[in-house]
Amino acid sequence: MKKYSILSGFFVVAAFLFSGCNDEFLERYPLDRITNQTFWNTENDLRVYNNSLYDLARNDDNVPILHGHYNGFDSHWASIWFQDEFADNMAPRHARHNLFQQVRSGKHTIPTDPQQFGYKGWNFVRAINVGLANYDKAAVAQAIKDRYIAEARLFRGWFYAEKVSKFGDAPFVDKELNVDSPELNAARTPREEVMNKVLEDLNFASTKLPDSWGDGNAPGRLNRWCALLVKSRVCLFEGTWRKYHGGTDPTKWLQEAANASKELMDKGPYRLYSTGNPQTDYNAYHRVLNLAGNPEVMYWRKYQLGVFTNHVQSYFEYAGGATKSLVEDYLCTDGLPITLSPLYKGDDKIEDVFENRDPRLRQTVLHPEDAAKYKYHLADGRPYPRIQGMEGGYVSTTGYHIIKHYNADDMIGKAFDTAESPAIILRFAEALLNYAEAQAELGKITQADLDLSINKLRDRVGMAHLEMGKVPVDPRYTADGISPLIAEIRRERRIELFMEGFRYNDLKRWKQGKKLLIPTLGIRWDAAAIARYPKANIKTAVDPVSKKTYIDVYQGTDWANPVFDETKHYLWPIPLNTLAQNPAIKQNPGW
Repeated sequence: MKKYSILSGFFVVAAFLFSGCNDEFLERYPLDRITNQTFWNTENDLRVYNNSLYDLARNDDNVPILHGHYNGFDSHWASIWFQDEFADNMAPRHARHNLFQQVRSGKHTIPTDPQQFGYKGWNFVRAINVGLANYDKAAVAQAIKDRYIAEARLFRGWFYAEKVSKFGDAPFVDKELNVDSPELNAARTPREEVMNKVLEDLNFASTKLPDSWGDGNAPGRLNRWCALLVKSRVCLFEGTWRKYHGGTDPTKWLQEAANASKELMDKGPYRLYSTGNPQTDYNAYHRVLNLAGNPEVMYWRKYQLGVFTNHVQSYFEYAGGATKSLVEDYLCTDGLPITLSPLYKGDDKIEDVFENRDPRLRQTVLHPEDAAKYKYHLADGRPYPRIQGMEGGYVSTTGYHIIKHYNADDMIGKAFDTAESPAIILRFAEALLNYAEAQAELGKITQADLDLSINKLRDRVGMAHLEMGKVPVDPRYTADGISPLIAEIRRERRIELFMEGFRYNDLKRWKQGKKLLIPTLGIRWDAAAIARYPKANIKTAVDPVSKKTYIDVYQGTDWANPVFDETKHYLWPIPLNTLAQNPAIKQNPGW
């Protein structure tokens, strides 16, 4: 019996199933253990094997696709909730979140080994390819085999799409390798070739997976509708990347995104969660422990005491707070931006910020009057907001405490690292946003399209509709080189999907890295604020637009004076050890 182990740190053997027998004289299979030759017989064998893929995907650092909160203490940095720290939605200052601050400010450097969420996870690809080489051995109907093949191919396509989004070219491998495989010393596959393979995988998955596995969203397995949502996400990224960065046939990818979203919208069993209460419906289901049966949540990760837990609720302080930039993107209730609406009350005090605004703002950022309602900081009874330097309670770098996912009951009375807040991985609202954006980028969007997508999201919170003939022209976005309609669709995406891991990738695919150069500001700072927030230890800056003074989060830190090099910062660097092991991989441009 010959066991394969792969050199250069590229792939590792994932399980005992990855052994092969090549004795020329006699093959004798051991009777006391499972081997590759005696497995792969029944549907249960295929199911059990694919369960191991889900298990590998729980490592959110190594395989950041089914991104949840990771496990235990590591949920403080690996959670999907904190991915927005790479961009302009959140303002971390904690040392444990340095990577987010480095990337946000353009101060990251080439790592020696793969960084967090970086150039790794190749054992996952190997495990997938081992399965794909063996599923057909099972003595079951082809339609049954195809379900598990489709599940594996969904994982592979999704994984490679994520790698392409970070690194561009990627080493696409679709077979099990051994120590002599030339692919181990090959150059990376060009991104467009990789993405063609990705689309093949996603097309197979979105046609061959079952509509339901009969698991009741407990949660269970990824179904065909999930594959369609992943396909729409990946194709929207690729289509807009090629449109704004350059590339072959962006229209094909945008159309694929629109088609996948529309199929899910028209034929899928999902709908937006709504009880008819616009003041609570947006964040209500983001703050519960059990999402089974929720009509909007397509896939989620469950955490359970004694099985798999986190403590992500305790780390909101690490995230710093929401930024002034984010808060200012919420429309007023008349559907106009704050730059145009007569309803805007200004920001001289924090309570004014919430007046006449999209209800999602108050369900995302803590209003001072809501601290008791949310039992904020374990119902400590202190007045909020609390600013960095103030004594006791949770403090914020910006003054805009985040409340969207907050659930005090997941901490009160519980031991450290034993919390159970779930992670929403796929939800139906994204399909509506993907569809609207793809149609707009194709130049095909109609009022009917808006009513099927953006306006459904607005209906949930009682907001004015977006109308084709009345699209506001926000002066803050006229220099972005896009139509006012696309600007509004992008704004809606930022608001609806805040703190769900999308903003950084969105800025990259839109070629809007320049937005990371905008100073990271917080609440208004004047004599009244100084009196209201005693002992606050902050620095301030004057907003060049309003000429008013605000908290300046990064002034005096290593992350002040951000840079964004258009020739390099849209991709991450390849680690030095990877290049040393295989020079053919080559470094990304500019690094």
